[in-house]
Amino acid sequence: MHPTHECLLGRERESDHIHGCLSDPDGPRLMLVWGERGVGRSTFLRAVGDRLGAQGTAVLEVGCVRADAERPLLLALRLVMALEKRWSAAQRQQSAGQPVAQALSAVDRRDRTAMQALLRATLSHSAPAVVLVDDAQYADPESLTVLGAIDFPRLTPGIRLVVSAARHVERSEGRAGGDALPQEPEVMRDVDGGSTARAHRAEWKERAPACDDPGGAVERLAGAEGARTVDLPRLAPEDVTALVERWLQAAPDAALARRVHECTRGNPGAVDALLTGWTRRGEIRVADGRAFLNSETPIPVLPDDNRFVTALDVLGEPCRAVATALSVLWPLGRSALELIAASAGFSADAVVDGVRGLVAAGIIDELPSPDGSAVRGWTFRLPLTAHTVRERLRPMERSRLSALAVEALWADADAARAGQPPGPAACLLDEADARTYLADRIADAGTLVDRDRGVAELMATAEWGLHGTQDGGMLRWFRAAAALIEQPTARDPALQRYATATYLAGDHQTGRMIGEALLRNPGTLNSMDLQGVACLLVTATAIETDWRTVSRLATARWWEELPVPALAKVSGQALALCHLSRWQEALELLSHTEPAWDTDPQARAVPRCFRGLAELALGRPEAYRRQLAMPEASKLRPDQVYSLAGGLFDDLAVGYDLSSAEALLKSLGLTVEVLLPLSRFLWYHLTGRWDEALDLGRRMLANNEIVTIPVSDSSVLPARTAAILLARGRTTSALNVVEGMRGPEDGPPQCSMDAAEAEVLRTLGDLEGSEKTLRRGLDRAQVHAQIYGTEELWALLTEVTAEAGRTAEAVACLERLERIADRMGSDRTRLRYLLASARIVGQDAPETVRGNLREAVDLARSRGLPWETAATLVAAAEAGAGPTTLLHEAYELLGVSDAVLWRFHTRTAMRQAGLTVPGRKQATAENERLLATLIAEGLTNRRIATVLRLSEDAVAQRLSRLFARTGLRSRTEVVTAVHTGSL
Repeated sequence: MHPTHECLLGRERESDHIHGCLSDPDGPRLMLVWGERGVGRSTFLRAVGDRLGAQGTAVLEVGCVRADAERPLLLALRLVMALEKRWSAAQRQQSAGQPVAQALSAVDRRDRTAMQALLRATLSHSAPAVVLVDDAQYADPESLTVLGAIDFPRLTPGIRLVVSAARHVERSEGRAGGDALPQEPEVMRDVDGGSTARAHRAEWKERAPACDDPGGAVERLAGAEGARTVDLPRLAPEDVTALVERWLQAAPDAALARRVHECTRGNPGAVDALLTGWTRRGEIRVADGRAFLNSETPIPVLPDDNRFVTALDVLGEPCRAVATALSVLWPLGRSALELIAASAGFSADAVVDGVRGLVAAGIIDELPSPDGSAVRGWTFRLPLTAHTVRERLRPMERSRLSALAVEALWADADAARAGQPPGPAACLLDEADARTYLADRIADAGTLVDRDRGVAELMATAEWGLHGTQDGGMLRWFRAAAALIEQPTARDPALQRYATATYLAGDHQTGRMIGEALLRNPGTLNSMDLQGVACLLVTATAIETDWRTVSRLATARWWEELPVPALAKVSGQALALCHLSRWQEALELLSHTEPAWDTDPQARAVPRCFRGLAELALGRPEAYRRQLAMPEASKLRPDQVYSLAGGLFDDLAVGYDLSSAEALLKSLGLTVEVLLPLSRFLWYHLTGRWDEALDLGRRMLANNEIVTIPVSDSSVLPARTAAILLARGRTTSALNVVEGMRGPEDGPPQCSMDAAEAEVLRTLGDLEGSEKTLRRGLDRAQVHAQIYGTEELWALLTEVTAEAGRTAEAVACLERLERIADRMGSDRTRLRYLLASARIVGQDAPETVRGNLREAVDLARSRGLPWETAATLVAAAEAGAGPTTLLHEAYELLGVSDAVLWRFHTRTAMRQAGLTVPGRKQATAENERLLATLIAEGLTNRRIATVLRLSEDAVAQRLSRLFARTGLRSRTEVVTAVHTGSL
């Protein structure tokens, strides 16, 4: 368990059981706590002691270390010394330290009988106490024998002994005995290549790995009269997730929690070691209180002094050599023994002895057959240990062992194709992933196996991983395949696929490196392939916000140096100009180079898309709308259709045009589920599935797993994430997201980001800061002559200046917004104008306002965006442009997205309109949750009052009611409750 937390996760039942036994006057005098290495026995024992101490019970602690086994009667001496302190003053004065002196004498003489009598006497004379003996598996056998001879039921009721020890295998009575031993194969090849027939199964069973408990002396204590045992199991997946959250002080996403459990199998010590390794390397990223891990992040190698490593090292040979080989070969099952003997130069007997030692030490586990009559093979108890042992191998040794596995599997596959009986390695163990195992072994074997066959296997598995499995080995397989290919004609396409894979996996740095290398040495790649590489290089650079390099990629000089066709040069440079929002330059470039790229449907598809986006950004949407039809889609390659559709979808989503985005996909036979993460995030946001949007958005922000960014606005991901957080009362978190992703002042416009930040500041009552942000965004857009996206800024500026009482300025902003709406002709800009005008025209033209709002309601409902529709309905109801019952509809729509802050304001509007708020208990709970969230965000009562549009006194009263209902006593406790999810 994490040392900074007292609560034991997943141990509540065991803790209550042992506490009940020790608190019962008639309870057992001896209790044993069992558990495998790293399961948390010491922590559990300390927690037991703390709980007993808290109720006034005297607790004595005695620990054992590995060297104790070589010092006879040491544990017994320590017990005598500890118990003597619990004697009464009169007894200690009378004894004058004689028990300790006598015990020391008994140790010197190795007099077990005398020590037994002394220990019995000290136990009998001691005042009530619970003695905790930890790590008894390290204790000297003589002391354990002495303890085993104590008649515990005859001890005074106040003395209890709790002994913890490691136990790595099940008890012998729970197993199948000799029948569980592995069956002897008919032929066992010797090291020299010959074979020896095994005539007697009894001989094999004698040599086969056994499962005797290593702590036999401690085990015998469990057989003492009246003794009770408590077994500490591994943690369940939900407890592992909770432990990771405590360790990281951030909630892990599902992928991280699942990977931790897979690597550790619920062993707390392994969880601690794994997280320590990742955090030291800075691999775990945290965004908005959530922890994430990139799918390609490798498992850390445990240090040499780690408990799981030293447990193997102390075994010596042949155990270490067998474990080393098994770390590579264990998926082959029983046939691995034969390969180990051949590779390590061991006899069959030595290999079996090594396996026996590893099982006994809890390093590996037997895998029994379904009927329990045989052993199918062995697997490492902890995958983390297997990974560490494998990675500690010298590269050549790992390659050699991997080559043995590959050749064995290929030989069996060849035999199967030839109709011959399969060999012993034909079927891997069910516990292994057959497809990834072979690819991993080929990658490790390298040139020791057939190159062509290895490349074919690696590329096939990598392509399988590329199409939706999100397997962490994908990049490794592509990289290994490229390294094995000798012919340039085959290597260049493989490198191109590798570059694509790195891009999709979020490894943009590697993608940029490969992309530039291919452009400088294109080899056999054709012009279409190079066009794709050029666009990948530019987009990956933009995703990393390396605007200085993007600026270089926007120059003709950079591309002129490359030996690639004009199509690739123009496409790459035009895309770089678009990412920099240098729209007019992009149009001019595409115009004077049109003969170079407008040669056929496939060549012109990408440049035409860029031209349409540039025209749209400059306020001329006609060309872009024609591009949406994708008239030549049937003449494009499937990957081109997918890429173009994804880019167009994202740009439509930036403009809140959900219906056009979905229509585009439908026309091409695509679904949202097959799109890249950013596209799915935008769709989740627009459709009100905000929990899913936040999960995806946090992961992408934390790991920079952004694949494609809308050329029209590179800040849409943090902006939409901030908008969701604000709607849920997470004001400070929303600002942190925006500030953490803010680009340089001289970078491209970030209209979405500016709008999101201004909305947060406005909610917090900082109208001046909000206006400053909006004007800064408009100024930056003007520098680039950009119109698209500024409608959001003008609409907000209209409302902010109106709230500030500067009506003339607000009217001027509204007029500018109207011109943009007329020019762009989109439903979103029209809706923004209608809503803003209602705030400005007001009492001067009430019929105009009501007419505009009725049009806005119809328009919003036709668009189908839940939160947009809700905001429109509220505005219409409050202005009298519709029945007040519209508030009920808005309230339900906001509930879909759990927009608790906007629901709070809607409830206020409903009460002011004389409407009954549905679900009073739910509303009360939601109010308290919102208040607690605002407190956890660090807001003062005054700032909370501003956000909720209440008085400070009203906020104080609500806070008092929150304290009274929950029992919390301070704002600090409220923050803790929010972060732990207990409120």
